[in-house]
Amino acid sequence: MDEVMADAIAEHLLRYNRDYEEQLTVADLEGKWFWEIVPSDRHGALEGYLRSEDFFENLTVMPQSQRVLQRLQQNYEVFIATAAMEIPTSFAQKYRWLERHFPFIPPSHIVYCGDKGILKADYLIDDNPRQLQRFEGTGILYSSPHNAKVKGFKRVKNWLEVEQMFLG
Repeated sequence: MDEVMADAIAEHLLRYNRDYEEQLTVADLEGKWFWEIVPSDRHGALEGYLRSEDFFENLTVMPQSQRVLQRLQQNYEVFIATAAMEIPTSFAQKYRWLERHFPFIPPSHIVYCGDKGILKADYLIDDNPRQLQRFEGTGILYSSPHNAKVKGFKRVKNWLEVEQMFLG
């Protein structure tokens, strides 16, 4: 979900730059996780953003994701998998976010997990290579600044490329 359907990086940058009066950009994250570019004494603040009561509900929808996912549902059985176990406080927020922005995805097709390797599906689109490594189907890496240097997976840059790949 995060960094595939929902823009968590933009929200992290917004909060961090506001709180620390800095001007970090997406370009600063090229090939790195957020935690790698900020001083270690600020890691608690980064964690706090994720555990706040409104972080996940405020995320912006990735461009074209709503339209493309709705089209994909006409040809495929689409499930949304999110590694919510990493941030258990995100469960309700993520559900409400999906309900608001993707009302056409039934609750029965939302999967909360930790390790997405448990999923039995043909395809998994994810920004985190760790989640794709144990997945038995075809893993597709959704481009994000932190995975810019990762090799070894099919890659899509945006939802228009997802649409082209599956609906040609």
